[in-house]
Amino acid sequence: MTTNASSPAPADEPAARPAPGGPPATHPPLQGGQRVLGTIALSAAVFMNVLDTSIANVSLPAISGDLGVSTSQGTWVITSFAVANAIALPLTGWLTMRFGQVRLFIASVLLFIVASWLCGLAPNLESLIAFRVLQGLVAGPMIPLSQTLMLGSYPREKSGMALAFWAMTTLVAPVAGPLLGGWISDNYSWPWIFYINIPVGLAAAWVSWSIYHKRESPIRKLPIDTMGLVLLVVWIAALQIMLDKGKELDWFASGTIVTLAVVAVVGFVFFVIWELTDRHPVVDLRLFAGRNFTVGALTLSIAYAVFFGNVVLLPLWLQTQMGYTATDAGLVTAPIGLLAIVFTPIVGRMLARTDPRILVTIAFGVFAGVSFMRSNFTPQADIVTLLEPTVLQGAGMAAFFVPLVSLTLAGLPPDKIASASGLSNFLRITAGAFGTSISTTMWEDRAAMHHAHLTEHIASGSGATSQALSTMQGAGMSPGQALASINNLITGQALTMSVVDIFYGSAIIFLVLTAMVWLAKPGKRGAGAPADAGGAH
Repeated sequence: MTTNASSPAPADEPAARPAPGGPPATHPPLQGGQRVLGTIALSAAVFMNVLDTSIANVSLPAISGDLGVSTSQGTWVITSFAVANAIALPLTGWLTMRFGQVRLFIASVLLFIVASWLCGLAPNLESLIAFRVLQGLVAGPMIPLSQTLMLGSYPREKSGMALAFWAMTTLVAPVAGPLLGGWISDNYSWPWIFYINIPVGLAAAWVSWSIYHKRESPIRKLPIDTMGLVLLVVWIAALQIMLDKGKELDWFASGTIVTLAVVAVVGFVFFVIWELTDRHPVVDLRLFAGRNFTVGALTLSIAYAVFFGNVVLLPLWLQTQMGYTATDAGLVTAPIGLLAIVFTPIVGRMLARTDPRILVTIAFGVFAGVSFMRSNFTPQADIVTLLEPTVLQGAGMAAFFVPLVSLTLAGLPPDKIASASGLSNFLRITAGAFGTSISTTMWEDRAAMHHAHLTEHIASGSGATSQALSTMQGAGMSPGQALASINNLITGQALTMSVVDIFYGSAIIFLVLTAMVWLAKPGKRGAGAPADAGGAH
């Protein structure tokens, strides 16, 4: 096995954090202006990446309308990116060893720019989904490597500060995404939600290369688990397509859905068997032997699936049923990060001396309360009623990600942190994609059920129906137009009742997760606790 390592630093220089999956680097922390510029450049790249997971949410109706597809089909724009991104994550460690963390990071940013440009040029849904898949694949290494480089830029005693800067970026992007996406959709055209990545990405890549190109990690040639990767792609893709197409094809009444289900199950079984027996697995499933990792990773994944499903569903409901423009829907959903930005540094300091299970319990309590508040929404809800739970949710976000990741990685040996981070990220992002598909499908299914129940009470012989029809016809409507108007009112009410059902169900799930997190053991607390969670987002 050949190793091309960079020249070692003097023995008295402190070592930087290791790259995911690679040997420790030997570069000292950055100083002064270089550290500031490096932090800004890495944060800009993360901002661009995370922004693309939220900016399309409020633009879905515009994209779907322009491309002539339904809103449920348009959600593929979100899920295709998320699934491809999740599949690429387990490869980050191997790619880092093969090409070096700096070269891989810069390549990821530049390829992300190209993929964004192609997304903006897409003439139809099929090509847009293909380019979003490409965008998700090349974006995979960007977030874990940005965190690795950020930690290596700071002295060990300031690693908590480095993580705070990094986490702040991931929280600002969801705030800016809905606002920016809505404003662009209303004032320009949806392709510009992708074109804006080009100047940001070019600047981030240039500054990052100028600062970090002499801080490359060692390169090693290792075999890749090709069969494991193929099986991973097969079962994840089959399951996601089944979830996205199920409603359209009438679920298991369709031979296509049955086939996809069989492929997903068989592919998953063979994937598990192969990964447990291969010498260099692409996903280290033996990590699930640890209680903390299993409880933490599953809790994080389920919570993120519910959280992200609601983040996608809320603006869809606002635009399709409440008459909100994309900009207004963005204004309602954007404040989700305001309190998160304020409280994240505080939670970071508390984590060193507080049981992370307590912080996560508080977070899930807030999420449950927010979901209960939203379960009381009506078509007459004003802007204040809509904004209150969104603002409060930010407080829960601050105590959600970092403490739960810290709990997930607690007790793992250093050489397992990178693999655990990659697997945890993979589960979280895949769950987010599934959550989007499941929530939109449930919304339509529950709406159809409520529509059927409501129409049972609108019998043609009832007094209320006759009076409503008479009033409408007296206003100049034909009998057909009056019936159509009543049907539209029923449809709107059914969709609102459906979204309220999902919010209520989300609250119950968060309460269950509140108990589930206590199955984990409390991790060791101390000054290094936040840093040990690095690389897991």
